[in-house]
Amino acid sequence: MGAAGMPQQGLRPEILAPAGNAEMLSAAVFSGADAVYLGFAGFNARRTAGNFTPETLPGAVAFCHARGVRVHAALNILIYESELDSLAAAIECAAKAGVDALIVDDLATAALAKRIAPGLALHGSTQMSIHTPEGACQLADMGFERAILARELSLAEIRQICRKSPIETEIFIHGAMCMAVSGQCMMSAFLGGRSGNRGACAGPCRLPFDASDLRPGQPGRACHLSLKDMDLIPHMADIMDAGVASVKIEGRLRPPEYAAAAVTACRLARAGQPYDEALVRDIFSRSGFTDGYFTNRNDGRMFGVRTEEDAARTRVATPRARELFRREYSRVPVDLSLTVRGDGASLTAADREGHTVTVAAPAGEPLAAARTDPAPALEKSLRKTGGTPFAAENCTVAQQGGPWFLPGSAANELRRRALDALLEARSAPRPLETFSVRLPDFPRRAPAGPPRLAARFERADQMPPEAQALGCLIFPLAEAGRVPEALRPKTLLELPRVMFAPGGEETVRRRMQDAAAMRPAFAGFAANNLAQFRLAAGLGLPLYGGMGLNVTNPLSARECGRLGAQGLLIHPETPVSAMGRIGAGMPAAALCYGHIPLMLTRACPLKNRPDHASCAGCSHAGRLRDRKGKDFPVRCALPQNGVRTVYNPVPLYMGDRLRELPVDWVVAAFTIESKARAAQILAALQAARPFDGDFTRGLYYSEPTKG
Repeated sequence: MGAAGMPQQGLRPEILAPAGNAEMLSAAVFSGADAVYLGFAGFNARRTAGNFTPETLPGAVAFCHARGVRVHAALNILIYESELDSLAAAIECAAKAGVDALIVDDLATAALAKRIAPGLALHGSTQMSIHTPEGACQLADMGFERAILARELSLAEIRQICRKSPIETEIFIHGAMCMAVSGQCMMSAFLGGRSGNRGACAGPCRLPFDASDLRPGQPGRACHLSLKDMDLIPHMADIMDAGVASVKIEGRLRPPEYAAAAVTACRLARAGQPYDEALVRDIFSRSGFTDGYFTNRNDGRMFGVRTEEDAARTRVATPRARELFRREYSRVPVDLSLTVRGDGASLTAADREGHTVTVAAPAGEPLAAARTDPAPALEKSLRKTGGTPFAAENCTVAQQGGPWFLPGSAANELRRRALDALLEARSAPRPLETFSVRLPDFPRRAPAGPPRLAARFERADQMPPEAQALGCLIFPLAEAGRVPEALRPKTLLELPRVMFAPGGEETVRRRMQDAAAMRPAFAGFAANNLAQFRLAAGLGLPLYGGMGLNVTNPLSARECGRLGAQGLLIHPETPVSAMGRIGAGMPAAALCYGHIPLMLTRACPLKNRPDHASCAGCSHAGRLRDRKGKDFPVRCALPQNGVRTVYNPVPLYMGDRLRELPVDWVVAAFTIESKARAAQILAALQAARPFDGDFTRGLYYSEPTKG
C-alpha cells in the first residue's frame, strides 16, 4: 500500500482527470475527480480519443457541473489559417456549453478566446513548453490563469516556479511521458506526415532503434525511445507543499478503469491516506513507473516498454478497478430540512450555490402520533446519500403539532426525490457570454523577388568564409563571444528552445545581458520560448521569433508582433500554401535547408544502455539507427540547456525551389555539418542547384488539413 504524507486543508491541489469519451468521463467523476479535461471539435492533442462534439459537449458539462466537477476543454494544437473560422466556432460552442477553461497551445487560439468569450479562463498547455518562472509570468502577462508545466521538471524547479508565478500551476502526476519535450517534437510529422503538434502523433519513437555514441569501437545496442509512465502520486505531500494548484492524470486514450484507479489513488494520497499502489501499477504500466525527472535522477532506469506481462496484469486488475466507479462518490455538501405534520411531510434540500428545492409526500392517510422521539431515526434516513453526488452535512427534523410517526420508507423516498430535483436544478446550463468577431483580413505578402538567404551555424568555427557575405547570420547565444566583431551588426543570437538546468533560465538571462553589452552591438535575439520575451525586455536589442514559438498562422504571428517580435521564422510543419499571409507587415523567414531537429529530450537516448549509466566519458555525440537502417544523429547540449537533440537523417532542401517560398528570408540551418560541407551547401543554394544526395521537402507540399 502506498501513502503520501499528511493531509492539507481544502481541496488543493485539484485532481484533474482525463475524459477521452463519455464512459471515461463518468468513471472519473464517479471516482472523485475535482475536474476533467476533454478534447473538443478536433482541435486537441489526442485526435484518436473519443472526444466530444458540439452536440455532446453541453450534456457532458451539465453532468459534471451538477456534481461540482469543473470541465477543461482542450483546443491545444497548432492552427493553420484555413482553420481559424472553425476554431472560432469551436470556442463559441465551448463557451455556450459552459466549460470552465480552455487548454490552449497556439497564440491564435488564445487571442480568439479572449475576444469571443472574455469570461473563459485560459490555461497554457504543456505544448507551450512552459518550464521556467519567467514563462509562467509571461502567460500571466498575456491573461492566462494557469500554466501547465512541462513534464520534465524536478521538484526543486517546480517549487521555484510556484513561488514566483502570479498564476496557478498545474503538473502531470501520473501517466505516459513523451520522450520529447511537449511542443518541441516533429518526429512523427517528418517521418510519417502525422504531426504530434497537430494531435496526430503516431509514436514512432517507441519503435526499436539501435543506439551508440560516436567514439571509436563503441557498439550499438537495441533500445526503444520509450519512457516508463510517470508516477508522482507517492510524492503528493511534496507537491502540495510546493504550492501546485492542480495535478493532472495523463491518459485520454486509456480505459475508464485506468482513470478511476488513478483518481482514487490521488484522492486518498491528498488526504494522507494509504492507497492501493499495486492496483495503480497493474491497471497500466510500462514495466513499472518512473519519477526520474521529479527526483532529478535522469538515467537509464527511466526507460521501459509495455510487456505482455504488463498486459496480463491489466486484464486481472480491470474488474477490481471497475468497482471504484460502480457507485458515485459523494462530494456536494447539502443541507436537508424535513418538516413533519399530521397530514404529511415535506423535505427541502439546499446546496452551497443557492439551489433550493422542496418536495412533499403525496397526500394520504393522516400520520399517527409517535410514541418516542422519531427525529434521530429520521435524521439517520436523511443522511443515507451514498451512491449520489451529495453528502448530507446539516440535517434537521421539525415536528409541527407532533411528534408524528413517519415511516423510514417515506423519508427515504422524500430524500431520493429531493436529491434528484436538486441534481436537475444544478444541471441547468450556465453559458458564458460570447461576442461575434470578424477575423482580420490578412494580406498575402508579395515578395519583390526571391527571398534573401541567411545562415544559421551551431558553432562559430563551423562557418565557412563564404558565409560572411550573407545579409544575416544566426548563432546560438552561447557562441556570442566567438562571433567576429565585424559580423555582430548582422548577427542574431538564437536563444535556446528550452532552459533546463544546468544552463537554466538565469544562465540565459546573464548571457543575454552580457551579449547586449557587447560593442559593436548584435542585430538582435531570436526568441524560442515565451519566457524570452520577458528576458529580453530592457536590453535594447531587437527581438525576433524563432522556430520554437511554433508559428503556423497569421493570427499567431500578429500576437508575436504584439509581444515585441519584429520578424519571425515560420514553423517548418507549415505547408508553403499556408505561408503566404503569415507575418505580413513584418519580415518572415522559412527554413530552406537543415537537418530538422526532430526531438528535444531531457532524457538521454544513449543512457538506455548499461554502458552509459552516466555522462562520464561520453562523446556527447551519437546516433540512433532505425529498422530501415537510417541513422538519426544525436547531439547533447547538456552544459547549455540540459537537453539532447535528435536530428532527421536527411536534410530538408529547397535550394532549387526557393522562389516558391512566399517569404522575405530563407534560412540554411547548419548543425552537424563540417565547415567544408556547409560551404558546398551554401554554394548550391546560391546557385539554385538540386541537392547532391538524399533530402526531403518535409511538409512543405502537404495539404494543411487536420488529422
